Amino acid sequence: MTLSKTSRAVFATGAVLALGAVAGCSSTDTGSDSDSGDGSTLSAIQEAGSITVGFAGEAPYSYQDDAGELTGATVALDKEIYSELGVDTVEGTLTEWGSLIPNLTADRVDSISAGMSILPERCESAAFAEPTIMYTTAFLVPEGNPDGLSDWQSAVDADITLATMSGAIEAGYAADTGIEATEVGSPQDGLDAVTTGRADAFALTGISLRSLAESTDAAVEATDAFVAEIDGVPQIGAGSTVFRQEDTELLEAYNEQLAPIVADKDKYEEILGEFGFTDAERPPEGLTAEMLCEGDLEAIADELGLGA
Repeated sequence: MTLSKTSRAVFATGAVLALGAVAGCSSTDTGSDSDSGDGSTLSAIQEAGSITVGFAGEAPYSYQDDAGELTGATVALDKEIYSELGVDTVEGTLTEWGSLIPNLTADRVDSISAGMSILPERCESAAFAEPTIMYTTAFLVPEGNPDGLSDWQSAVDADITLATMSGAIEAGYAADTGIEATEVGSPQDGLDAVTTGRADAFALTGISLRSLAESTDAAVEATDAFVAEIDGVPQIGAGSTVFRQEDTELLEAYNEQLAPIVADKDKYEEILGEFGFTDAERPPEGLTAEMLCEGDLEAIADELGLGA
């Protein structure tokens, strides 16, 4: 997620490490970006011409294709932006979802490219670029949707066992609403939980589950996507690329390149469209990472006219 106002003011010192030749070795250390850029993470990756990103193997956001190449919507967006910053090579380190931020803060990667939701608790330890993708929720269910799931409340009422991905926002929804949940490490694990009967459904973002259902021969389907309501509050969600809090210069440079892409419907769809993203996933004008870090979803919904 993005930095809160307080987090944006955090600076640390330290030397910059050289980019490792092996994916998974960060190109920098936690030294803060300086105003001049000397010794900063941005300067280091520009000098190396390469950046290493953490990814979770979740299609269509960031994953490896059949040839083992890093691809996906967030990777395509990052490649576009980093190329404008003089960084032509984006390498990836496959990481379990719950370890993405710990690996970032431990300098094992330079940033996270996974479409990670901007949540207040994540903003305490990481810095989020401005929103890049709007989120809705869906369920992966057996064909025919035997429990009749249509929105979050229907899952509460059905008294089901729900698979959620470790560290993902849906795990929090389940905890907040008392749904019995089993955590899984990846989308494939969630699919397996449903097909083996260990879970009645798997909750994840709508676009992820559409992609997952289309890519398997298993007898499953994705429900229509919806905005979850928890205690009557629409759970407005957006994801973004993630940086270390001290990498302020890199964050600002990224945001500068991101803004005109998000503002331009055609450009946005040109970059992300091949992965199933449309104008419906493009963040609305006025939504900021700072707002999402503050976590007042009711105020966001009122201000932007989003949700129910």
